[in-house]
Amino acid sequence: MDENLEVIAGKNPVLEALRAGRTINKILLAKGNDDKANQEIINLTTAKGIPIQWVSRQLIEQKAETKAHQGVLAFVSPITYVEIEDILSLAQARGQDPFILILDHLEDPHNLGAILRTAEAAGVHGVVIPKRRGVSVNTTVSKTSAGAVEYVPIARVTNLVQTMEKLKQAGCWIVGTDQDAREEYYKADLTGPLAIVVGSEGKGISRLVKEKCDFTVKIPMAGKINSLNASVAASIIMFEVYRQRGQA
Repeated sequence: MDENLEVIAGKNPVLEALRAGRTINKILLAKGNDDKANQEIINLTTAKGIPIQWVSRQLIEQKAETKAHQGVLAFVSPITYVEIEDILSLAQARGQDPFILILDHLEDPHNLGAILRTAEAAGVHGVVIPKRRGVSVNTTVSKTSAGAVEYVPIARVTNLVQTMEKLKQAGCWIVGTDQDAREEYYKADLTGPLAIVVGSEGKGISRLVKEKCDFTVKIPMAGKINSLNASVAASIIMFEVYRQRGQA
């Protein structure tokens, strides 16, 4: 495989990549995998002039490095990361206050994929991830996001703290999620221009990032486990923002 290409596996992720106009080099389909569920993929691929290769399921599994491929595989150009200004411009074009998610050194690609899926559903304008000590968008992220990676702009930045300062200068409030916070998330004002910071699995938000937040909120829990999966915590906060904005 061309080292400059990425792999997208699974019917829905490949379909969303086609719909979004992603540059696709070729698509592999398992022999005998021409049922109705795959007909839209075949139709779109043919219409766009993208080569289709009918191969064995074993070959697809080998290329995908996963069994969850559903007999469909696409070789695509890597996603194009955006700049913070692009995310702010998107919010402005939609006539909305910016709603941005900042991920502080998230390491699990499954969590990133799940977060992107929720972000797309909750109306997030863009997600910010660091270039170092954090997961980038890969095959697992694309698969877990169920195609959302094609629609949610992602900025990959060198310095989260500097990026947060830039967002403040643009009028955004920075809200961190922290179990030691005094205020519950649903009691906080999460309207207006906003960037939510979610920390890494187990470690939470780093000290410098927390210090840059305007305030922090927590998710109250009644159980004995004192933290939630990063994607679950992010989902709860994102939909609270969605609710407070009067969109729910």
